[in-house]
Amino acid sequence: MNEVPLGTLFTLLALLLLLSAFFSSTETAMMSINRYRLRHRARQGQRAARLAEALLQRPDRLIGLILIGNNSVNILAASLVTIIALRLGGEGAIAIGAGLLTLVILVFSEVAPKTLAALHPERLALPAALIYYPLLKIAYPVVWIVNLLANGVLRLLGVSTAHVQGHALSHEELRTVVAEAGALIPKRHQRMLISVLELQDVTVDDIMVPRNEIDGLDLEDDWDDLLEQLMESRHTRLPVYRGDLDQVVGILHLRTIIHRVLDQELTREDLESRALEPYFVPEGTPLHTQLLNFQRAKRRLALVVDEYGDIQGLVTLDDILEEIVGEFTTDPADIYREVQAEPDGTYMVSGSANVRELNRTLAWRLPTDGPKTLNGLIVERLETIPEAGARLRLAGYELEIVQTADNAVRAVRVQPPGQPAGTDG
Repeated sequence: MNEVPLGTLFTLLALLLLLSAFFSSTETAMMSINRYRLRHRARQGQRAARLAEALLQRPDRLIGLILIGNNSVNILAASLVTIIALRLGGEGAIAIGAGLLTLVILVFSEVAPKTLAALHPERLALPAALIYYPLLKIAYPVVWIVNLLANGVLRLLGVSTAHVQGHALSHEELRTVVAEAGALIPKRHQRMLISVLELQDVTVDDIMVPRNEIDGLDLEDDWDDLLEQLMESRHTRLPVYRGDLDQVVGILHLRTIIHRVLDQELTREDLESRALEPYFVPEGTPLHTQLLNFQRAKRRLALVVDEYGDIQGLVTLDDILEEIVGEFTTDPADIYREVQAEPDGTYMVSGSANVRELNRTLAWRLPTDGPKTLNGLIVERLETIPEAGARLRLAGYELEIVQTADNAVRAVRVQPPGQPAGTDG
């Protein structure tokens, strides 16, 4: 080495430092690259992405290859610095050279390259995969021996390297990814995707029309009243029953009989015969399950029954779709038919209002893990049916009972948190 010019030694040292920076930066880039974006590019046919995905299937081999290369060039760089120091200042300069080399490696071959790789992993990882893949084939025997020894140490510590942990996202993690997509996904589409993910957390009980609000045809009613109800109905499908809703006969699609109504040819027997067999679903059925059930059964309306077979409510396919895309079959003014804003910033709310609907339309945070209606929440909290004028605090909301009738709370004045009473909203 004494015959090699100092210029050549410094050039070799610079090359070794560049190689060290390459190994350091690509290690960080390969380990921090977005696996889902990488998989997407690989499926699009990008060769670099396919190679990077293949390398990451066995990260122990990739890390072994990178560390072998990185440590080799760092050791060679240290040896060159020692030779250069001896030639420039003798043995006393070795310590100074080692200190300078440590600083240079730390700044230019470690911190700066790894920071760049963490900020732009794809720019470094994909080109590096084109180098590492064939390099791993060439150096495989050395890498295999190193990994064998390293994995043996890990097994002694109780760590298994047989399987690489999967990168599948949990339900909550996927919801976070969608929520934080930012400008990549329009806000409306984000809401729809999150609503799809939330279908498994919502049951038919949460969105069903409660029993006492179901519009149906009672075959025991006066015939003229039935005809008037058919002509004025806002629904295309109606349950048909005898005397009591639990004695349901079927579900009538008005389209099948409206022409006979107009021609005054419809009879009570004809009305009953055209009703389709009722479709029942148990309460507590998750919405994503019921959506599939509607699809399999080719039905659009179901009656929700409890464990005793008693009808508790009615749910339609449109109700489930509205949970995903928002209201589309209802007049926007009808959404607030059970809520009236008051000048003082409070809200007059019907006791039968659905809690989830209130939370969604008014951005409230009333508890949804118990009763489905505001009346149910109040009765559960007080453990009695309150009288008008009673007050309570529920999840930070000030509630005043305005009207009770028929063993239920009919009207409630609600003051949201942070809204002082007596001020304009």
